[in-house]
Amino acid sequence: MAIEHTFSILKPDATRRNLTGAINALIEKAGLRIVAQKRVKMTREQAETFYAVHKARPFFGELVESMIAGPVVVQVLEGENAIKTYRDVLGATDPSKAESGTIRKEHALSVGENSAHGSDAVDTAKIEIGQWFAGNEIVG
Repeated sequence: MAIEHTFSILKPDATRRNLTGAINALIEKAGLRIVAQKRVKMTREQAETFYAVHKARPFFGELVESMIAGPVVVQVLEGENAIKTYRDVLGATDPSKAESGTIRKEHALSVGENSAHGSDAVDTAKIEIGQWFAGNEIVG
């Protein structure tokens, strides 16, 4: 397997409840390395750009509002098959359907406040990482 990078956001519902360390522990337990991380306050423009793929969907406005409601932690994760590994550790979007031990089962409040985001594909990860990190900020 190849070493990959994937992108993660610990969302405002998680940072508000001081869960960064607990979520990072689950990420590291899954065998992923956090090779870049910073806490930021997303602007409306940044959130709209990041979630532009969902612009036509009815939940777009609510999604943007939730992402600008407080600080987030953006991360680059590294590991073998990192995208799939992180998607597995995230768990289902609906925390009631997520497997025990996953981020969303353990920490999410609802489908809308599901604590974390992860890239769904290699191309998506590259775009998402590029929106938040310069190459010299990613140190593996």
